[in-house]
Amino acid sequence: MDRPVLSLDRSFTYELPEEIGAGVGSLVQVHFHGKLVRGWVLGPTDEVPARILSARKLVSPVRFFDGAMLDVLRWVSERYVAPLASAIARSHPPRVASEEIAREADGVDFGRHAIPFPASTQPADQPRLVSYDGGLEMLAAISGGSGAFVLRPAPEDEVVVAVESVGACLAAGRTAIVLVPEAVPLPSTAAALREGFGDAAVLFLGGDKRERYRQWLEILAGRYSCVIGTRAAVFAPVPNLGLILVSRESHAMHREERSPYYHVRDVAVVRAARVGGVCVMSALCPSLETTALAHKAVEPSERRWAAVEVVRPGPEGRAPRLVSALKSARRGFLFAPLPGYGVARICRACGEPAACATCGGPLRAEEGRVRCAVCGTDGRCASCGASDFGLARGGAERVEEWARRVVQVKVRRISRREVPRPVGDAEILVGGIEAVKDFGPLGLDLVGILDADLAARRPGLAAREHALVSWMEAAGWARPDGRVIVQTAHPNDPAVQALVSGRPERFYRAELPRLADAGFPVGAAVFRVAGRAELEAELRALRPRTLLTSSLEDETVCLVALDPGGVAPFGRVMRVLAERGVVTRVEAEPHL
Repeated sequence: MDRPVLSLDRSFTYELPEEIGAGVGSLVQVHFHGKLVRGWVLGPTDEVPARILSARKLVSPVRFFDGAMLDVLRWVSERYVAPLASAIARSHPPRVASEEIAREADGVDFGRHAIPFPASTQPADQPRLVSYDGGLEMLAAISGGSGAFVLRPAPEDEVVVAVESVGACLAAGRTAIVLVPEAVPLPSTAAALREGFGDAAVLFLGGDKRERYRQWLEILAGRYSCVIGTRAAVFAPVPNLGLILVSRESHAMHREERSPYYHVRDVAVVRAARVGGVCVMSALCPSLETTALAHKAVEPSERRWAAVEVVRPGPEGRAPRLVSALKSARRGFLFAPLPGYGVARICRACGEPAACATCGGPLRAEEGRVRCAVCGTDGRCASCGASDFGLARGGAERVEEWARRVVQVKVRRISRREVPRPVGDAEILVGGIEAVKDFGPLGLDLVGILDADLAARRPGLAAREHALVSWMEAAGWARPDGRVIVQTAHPNDPAVQALVSGRPERFYRAELPRLADAGFPVGAAVFRVAGRAELEAELRALRPRTLLTSSLEDETVCLVALDPGGVAPFGRVMRVLAERGVVTRVEAEPHL
């Protein structure tokens, strides 16, 4: 039923009259508990009850999924303990009936058309992947085999090897899906694929409700052999799927923020395996989760990263070596993860330590105003209500200010409210994690990583990993003979050393046992479950690897880590408890 409620997450049996023309994937109207509701046809069953109602009518001529896709959607529902209805809803854009009418008027019957392939899908020169360790094996699999690969391209090759991979797939007469984490600004990978494969490729990115549904109908009708899109594109209804490439696999935006809370990486691996295709997870710094997946590594046979220099921080991040390098740089990027101009330390009116009068949080000066970093209200002293504070200067705005006094070219800062852009000619750009995007190789003279030690103080189990990913992507903008300077008081930190070597393995060796000691080992399934007070006892009976419980007013919230084999029984219990009203919400893989 088209009701994404966990307590109703099961199939119901109806007779399907032949004359309405419905089949697997059809949306039909049925009577349910005295009301007319909509539901999807899942297929025939041998378990027929004594009394059975008939489906009333076909709602849409579209078949929203076939048997193979239904198999994947069932896996999503079970792995993330979510209603199958919510998995189906996430697999396609919201329906626009007028677009179906328009397509029918054009003679489209929503069946499979001949898939278009570009006239030339192979580059004239020898593929760059041939020089990679494992590259020939990956290309052979893409051309007609299967498997999972983790690709660590050289920074200047990131776009090139994506185009080569898709080209090899299309040349073999198979279709491809490329998943990018963001739509704005348009990733260079997406732009290169669209340009390289012309009308055979579609950018399934953004757009209004009508435009997205129209594009999805065209994909369903077989108009494209390559689909480039964000999370939902992992379910794109292309036939003869040969490749799913996850670009910037370690990016946080590859996780769906609504039920069923799936991660693109995991769905891509499962879907590719079930259709006999290839999943390529591409990232300069692959995520820790890839270490728990069966895969083959593909990477350059020799290092092609810019050398990374480690220096101790100077006042406000102005290490002498960094300042010296800035004086001669024509194009550069300064990664400043702390926003604003500085942090309020003391109230000048009463002398008390600065704290928000509303919530007690820290106060930060940003764009000429002092605000609470937690609740966002204007800064008022918690002790006397004054708004005059002594600041400890530091942050992207302050970096922009002092850099302008050092360099010979223009300095610009990317604020959190503007669309990021690549570094221009004769320019030094200042920005945080929001400025690190897929711009392709930029060939910068200098990349500076400021305040690297903040990563160890950020909340969240994955904070250090996210910082390393951003550092590596920013460092990849430097040309091979350029300079990367990282400021840290802890040069032997595993994340810093991973950046210096250009390889994340040392970081993995340090993080894997740390996460296991915290109770959330890589590869475990993690859920946040909310419900009534008896929820904790019900969960403890399942013997989870980790169980943490807290209470908020009348709600009990539990954080659960399970071995992969424990997800299926956990899901069955959650559905029973949802029917009893004990469980009110299940969130898979929450940000910790």
